[in-house]
Amino acid sequence: MTQTTTPPALSEEQTRRILQAVDAHFDAQLAFTQDLVRFPSLREQEHTAQDFLYEAMRARGFAMDRWKIDVKDIESHPGFGPVTVSYENAFNVVGTYRPAQQQGRSLILNGHIDVVPTGPVDMWTRSPWDPAIIDGWMYGRGAADMKAGLAANLYAYDAVRAAGYEPAAPIYFQSVVEEECTGNGALAALLRGYQADAVIIPEPEENMLVRANVGVLWFKVRVQGHPTHTREMANGFNAIDAAYAAIEALRGIEAKWNAEHHCHRHFEHLDHPINFNIGKIEGGDWPSTVPPWCEFDVRAAIYPGTTADEARAQIDACLRDAVADPRLGGTPPQVTYTGFYAEGYVLEEGSDAENTLRECHQQAFKSDLESFTTPGYLDARVFVIYGDMPTLVYGPKSLDIHGFDERVHLESLRLITKTIALFIAQWCGISATQAKAG
Repeated sequence: MTQTTTPPALSEEQTRRILQAVDAHFDAQLAFTQDLVRFPSLREQEHTAQDFLYEAMRARGFAMDRWKIDVKDIESHPGFGPVTVSYENAFNVVGTYRPAQQQGRSLILNGHIDVVPTGPVDMWTRSPWDPAIIDGWMYGRGAADMKAGLAANLYAYDAVRAAGYEPAAPIYFQSVVEEECTGNGALAALLRGYQADAVIIPEPEENMLVRANVGVLWFKVRVQGHPTHTREMANGFNAIDAAYAAIEALRGIEAKWNAEHHCHRHFEHLDHPINFNIGKIEGGDWPSTVPPWCEFDVRAAIYPGTTADEARAQIDACLRDAVADPRLGGTPPQVTYTGFYAEGYVLEEGSDAENTLRECHQQAFKSDLESFTTPGYLDARVFVIYGDMPTLVYGPKSLDIHGFDERVHLESLRLITKTIALFIAQWCGISATQAKAG
């Protein structure tokens, strides 16, 4: 990473040309986003969408890097999340733009290609892979979270070029996997050596900048029972009933952590920032048999500044102590960590990158940039904590991400793209292309 001098402010003419270029190519941007949404890039199935993005970046003349993540390369890092699936199709894609001569500041434009499961498809208004545009919104799984942002990164760059300018610093366009489950994709990109003077991640954040977000742990809890025929139910031990006892114990630590919110900077105003979600549960073998086993999956949030190891120690102790509940039959639950093992982060105020984003947002939106704290996970923690890079999570309005009829607001997306385009020009600096200069 090479720190250089701050480029001069954009002129009114440069700003106007870039903003007009975003408008001129916005229909193409939407069509590209729709094409991207049509790829069902669920976990373990991301490779075809990555192939599509690889070709889109290569066509722009970027130097291309596409690699399959090797767990052995990253598993010793403190930011690594345990892996329980095959990484056979877990490919990252990075396209690098390099100017003939660097003058400005380098930039990473990051986004994730993986999407969460759709749930029952018949509960969607239309197919989740049919990116319809209706009343100013684009629908589809991943349309908001975050394929619209990935496309915005590319089309913001295109707008700068179409306006007649070349960025004067390296730009790394990253499409990573595993954001929805471990964060290992962004971690693998960092450990591959990608560094820059700033990072933008256009997650769907309601036209605002994320000031802080929680860390996340994923774990599976398994409890054992003793099977009997239901006619002798009193002689058995019901593992599903025991699971309820374990869940209640976890609710206790969730309440304890939420009661401490006033002790954590940027979380003071949130009544319930720590959410423990019981996302999946299964158990038993037969309706007429007292169930001998039950297991459930948990997503637990933690405050920035609390390490994953510290949180794990408290969770493990909580479940060990729960054995005092007679519903657990004297056997402590077994806990296995299965994904996210991530610390939260705080974006400290006053960086040049944030100040530049504020200026560009004001020019695009004609309003001041607001910031907020989110109780969700973001890959920014990789760049902030382990890369020491100012990382701006900032993106368009959305509805129902991770739910049915997920959608992104198109006018918001247009203005976000304008902000990113102006940020590229202002942060990296620009020079006139040869065609314009001649």
